[in-house]
Formats: sequence, structure tokens, C-alpha cells
Amino acid sequence: MPGRILVVDDMLPNIKLLEAKLASEYYEILTAFSGIEAIEKAEKESPDLILLDVMMPDLDGFETCRRLKGNPLTQHIPVVMVTALSDSTDRVRGLEAGADEFLTKPVRDLPLFARVRSLIRLKTLMDAYRIREATSTEFGALKKDLLGVAVVKGASVAVLADDNLTQMSLKRILEKDQHRITPFGTVEELQEGIPGGNFDILIVPLRLKGEDMLRSCVALRNNEKSRQLPILLMAEEEDEPILAKALELGLNDYILRPIDQHELRARVATQVRRLRYQERLRNTYEMSINLALTDELTGLYNRRYFNAHLDSLLAQAEKEHKSTTVLILDIDFFKKINDTYGHDEGDKVLVDVAKRLMRSVRDADLVARLGGEEFVAVLPDTRTGIGLQVAERLRRSMEGTPFSLLSGQEIPVTISIGMACTRNEADLDRHRMLKVADEALYKAKRSGRNRVVVGSFAATSVASMGKDKAVS
Repeated sequence: MPGRILVVDDMLPNIKLLEAKLASEYYEILTAFSGIEAIEKAEKESPDLILLDVMMPDLDGFETCRRLKGNPLTQHIPVVMVTALSDSTDRVRGLEAGADEFLTKPVRDLPLFARVRSLIRLKTLMDAYRIREATSTEFGALKKDLLGVAVVKGASVAVLADDNLTQMSLKRILEKDQHRITPFGTVEELQEGIPGGNFDILIVPLRLKGEDMLRSCVALRNNEKSRQLPILLMAEEEDEPILAKALELGLNDYILRPIDQHELRARVATQVRRLRYQERLRNTYEMSINLALTDELTGLYNRRYFNAHLDSLLAQAEKEHKSTTVLILDIDFFKKINDTYGHDEGDKVLVDVAKRLMRSVRDADLVARLGGEEFVAVLPDTRTGIGLQVAERLRRSMEGTPFSLLSGQEIPVTISIGMACTRNEADLDRHRMLKVADEALYKAKRSGRNRVVVGSFAATSVASMGKDKAVS
């Protein structure tokens, strides 16, 4: 997913080179020629990623990075330091300043694009958690905290290695930071031990005799209990193409052999710090939301939370020049279900509809119950085409499988959906968006139900998906 990247360098040719590379991949480029300007633009523009030169005259990259990571407005933005320095001491210094990666000039396209895509995906997820926490803070549920650049000690580290020498070497290095090391000798032991082990990070070799390590790591990613676990690969310099693929698959970081102990400690600290920050956002947010901002029957967010969250999301979308899509969903003929089978059975249908909706959206999306049989889904950074695909997937998730009642009887249930997708700043208003989506929902109901209709200020003025043609 393309994003906005701030390129910082005091040399115009260097900026132009990176700008050309990244623009070819459809990223939007912002530029700054000094550390001070970079901090100001990061605060004002909130880019998705910062590419930061080290050697600059006013503030060098290390100090600029420290200030960015100590600022509550910018500390969540990934920073990749780009420099001609190649000494491991400089690389460690950058990581300790809070940088997420350290690339050496001349920057090669493969590692650059792999890192950029990986870190922007991470920021998208973190933004969703931060907006939700900010919404909760408005209701007095949470107190603000910073990710910061803090010393990380006492983490639980899982290590896979098929030789005792590597295991002992890693153990000796990581115990300097009071980390607790759990060794695994085979992939089978790892897959059995990781899900229930409550680890903070996993370190594995990219190559292990007789094993496809990328496939094994992806299997851990697909396990709900280990999905968020940071994975650090140990690799060789010639493994660069495979490492790019690893980052695309969602693995977090890598370190090249021969392993520098200071770099290893810094990379482990970066990943653990980020995991703890993400867990803190998620856990405190979920705990507070459950107290006052969820619907008692379905467990979804209620109208009060939805209104505040959408306002926050639209404010960020305006700042970052991104589209937002809202879907209003209504269960077809719900009154008939209540009248025919009773309100207990109607409640069962509402709960099951909520579950199907949650299974069909992304982690960054939000689903709420507006009241009665009406639900709403908010899809951040989503344009019309993708929004239509999501809406159609939600519609099919209801139509495709009958609903089981408490009595054991199965009945068909369908939904109608009205959609609004912002195109410009004038559309970034909660009341206007909901009016457009609500009018589209009315058209879906009027034209036969069980369909998706896009409201009039979307990129295509009025369109529908489902069994029938567009509503005119």
C-alpha cells in the first residue's frame, strides 16, 4: 500500500535520487534539507516513513532521530537512517537512537523497497491502535504514554539453532541485558513451544538444514497465539533477495553474520520495545473500551465510541490526504424475524451477524452497532474499489450460510449496505458521510435489498454490487 515518505538529506542530488526511486513505486514524497526542518515537517505532515541522512550540518541524523523518537507527535513514525557510513558502531548508534533500520549508500533498490513496504504496513496497524487509544483517552479511560527510546531488559527470547555453539553465543550476548533465553533445537520443538510460551521475540536462522524456514515462520504468523511475535532472522549477505521476501511475508527484522553483539542487542531491544508498546496500546484500549463503549449484546463498539472514532479517523485522513470508507449495514426484514421467532431468536441473529462482520474485516477496520438491526463499518485508507470489494464480501458472508437459531432451526438472513467513500477534504465530515451512506442504504432497501449501493459523492456516483445492476 503506497504511503507518504519524508526524505531528509542536505544534498539535493541525494534527495532527487531517492525521490525518483520511490516515486516509481507510487509513493508520495516530502522533502527536508536539515534535521530541524525534518522535525517540523514530521510534526506537521505526519508521514508514514522517514528516510533520514546521518551526515547533516545542523543536527546530525542520530540527534534528529532521538528528537523524533522523544516527541509524542512523531515517535511512532518509522525511521530508516541512510548514510555512507558502514561501520557496525555507526549502525548500532543509529539503532540505539531509535532508528528502525540503517541502510548504507549507495542504497540498493531491493532492500530499500522491502524495508519501506514492511515499515509502512507496521505503521498502518500502529496508527489504528493509536487512534483507538486517543478515542478512549477522550472519554477519560486511558492516560497517554510514549514509545520513546528506552533501555529494554528482561525480555523472554526464543532461539532456534541446531548447534550448541550458536545457542551458547546468543545466550551469552543477550544475557547482558538480563534477557531470559529459551533454546529450541528443531522446527518441530519450536512450533510446539512457541504458541504457549509467552515470548517477546524469536531469533531463527534463515537457513536450517532440511527446513524451509520462511514457510515455518509464516506458519507461526498464521497461528493466533504467535501472530504478533517479532521474528528476527540470522542470515548471510548473499541472502538479500530472500530477506526481501521475508519482510514482504511479515517477518520483522534480520541481522547479517558475522553477528555483532552490540547490533544484536540493539535490534532485539527495538523489536521488544515495539511489541510492548503495541501490547500496551491494545490491552489498555480493549480493557477501557469494554467498560463503557461496547454494545452489551454483540460486544461491538457502540454509537458513542463510533462517533468519536470516526471524527479522529477523518481528522487524520485529512492530514495525511487519504480516503476513508464508511459502510452502513441493515439486516433485511429483521422485524419479521422477531415477530415470527421471538426476540430471543432475534438477539441470536444480531450476535451472529456481528461475529460474521468481524471475521470479514481487517484488524485496522472498525465495526460498530448503531442500534436495532443497524451496523456500521469504517475502513481507513480505503478507496471506492476496495471498499466495494469489502462490502460485497460482508454481504456474501451473510447470504452464503443460513443462520442457526436457539431452537436449532436454520433461516436465511441477508443484509443491505449503503457506502460512502471520501474523495476530497469537503467529504471528510462525519455527518455528511453518514448521510450519504444512509441515503445509499435506503436505495438498496428500496431496490430489492441484499445488495450494496454507493452513495452519490463516491468516485462512481451510484453503483451497486450483488445480484442486480446499479441503482439509478
